[in-house]
Amino acid sequence: MKIAIVGGGIGGLSLALALQQRGIKSEVFETVPEMRELGVGITLLPHAMRELAALGLQAQLEAVGIENEESVFYNRFGQFIYREPRGRHAGYAMPEIGLPRGKLHGLLYEAVLERLGPEAVHTNHRCTGVEQTEAGATLHFTQTSSGMALPPVKADVVIACDGVNSTVRRQFYPEEKVAFAGINTWRGVTRHKPILGGKSYLRVGSIDTGKMVIYPIVDKQGGEELQLINWVAEIQHGEAAMNDWNRKGKLQDFQDIFKDWRFPWLDVPALIAGAEQILEYPMVDKDPVAQWTFGRVTLLGDAAHPMYPRGSNGSAQALIDARVLAEQLAAHAGGDARAALQVYEKLRLDATAKIVLTNRTVPPDFINIKVDALSGGKPFDNIDDLISQQELRDISDHYKQVAGFALELPKG
Repeated sequence: MKIAIVGGGIGGLSLALALQQRGIKSEVFETVPEMRELGVGITLLPHAMRELAALGLQAQLEAVGIENEESVFYNRFGQFIYREPRGRHAGYAMPEIGLPRGKLHGLLYEAVLERLGPEAVHTNHRCTGVEQTEAGATLHFTQTSSGMALPPVKADVVIACDGVNSTVRRQFYPEEKVAFAGINTWRGVTRHKPILGGKSYLRVGSIDTGKMVIYPIVDKQGGEELQLINWVAEIQHGEAAMNDWNRKGKLQDFQDIFKDWRFPWLDVPALIAGAEQILEYPMVDKDPVAQWTFGRVTLLGDAAHPMYPRGSNGSAQALIDARVLAEQLAAHAGGDARAALQVYEKLRLDATAKIVLTNRTVPPDFINIKVDALSGGKPFDNIDDLISQQELRDISDHYKQVAGFALELPKG
């Protein structure tokens, strides 16, 4: 069985490793001419770490990342709302790790090269389409760097792991567009002294009036007791034009939103201004679809279920997709691989659709949105006069149950 994986991101590389563990060979076809460690921060929740540990990468990830001890919520006036322990500090078997996204991708790539061999990864291959017959599938590529047509590739199964703007998905849903609800984001990393205890994941404010997500990703920067702090700024405007993808962001486009955010525990304007580079993104997803699998072709990760980057859950779901699909392909070895793709879809489609919709409506930062609504967007005297800590915990626990990493899932 020849398996072609379109896309060498987190989902595609983890799928190649999961298949290799089960004795199934695959080849990865990646658009970029050269794999490089790019991107800003990423948080690996316990269920993401579970999948990566099964691939033998836990020790390396813990060595390069920072283990979060807590998640803390504040309003835009710097007032404390809610705190909860995270990862092993909350009783999970696995830690919650913050690290540069490029480090995670680099470790996966190195593992693929080591275990599958360099010949298993084909860079500079831009997929332009897939054809299939009863006998097999044919992928068509151009060379990214030149636009020149490359020889077609034959495969028994094609797995599209080519992201939110998937070429393969567009072939089956040609009229589909990303869903943009007016939320734009800017991301950066700043060398800064540890915030709070140096192991805290912070959500400050809400998207209506400005929100920041802040967490450390690298310790001991520049020989000093500084950390590399990942931050994301978000704001929602109903009439806003959509930010570009990964374009260099301009400080003047958003700094006024946070100009008064100076708290005893953090000067947010200074954090933003200290960034070495700022990138802009739109916050987009796509409506869930009824079908991922089309004969010998199926979708995985953001190509299957692009979701808002809320709750640090996109990478976790791609990793789970990869393991479930690898299990099914192994279970159907020697038979019709198309049946494996159908079972995989049945196991994963509805679960991920629910997360996509929950990320739009009741994500973890709904805690901040709820408190803003109760306080009228103004400072409060005592959080307990507005809402109890148990009610806030219930919001957090609801998201964990939907996303599949609650300590105790509901019965039935």
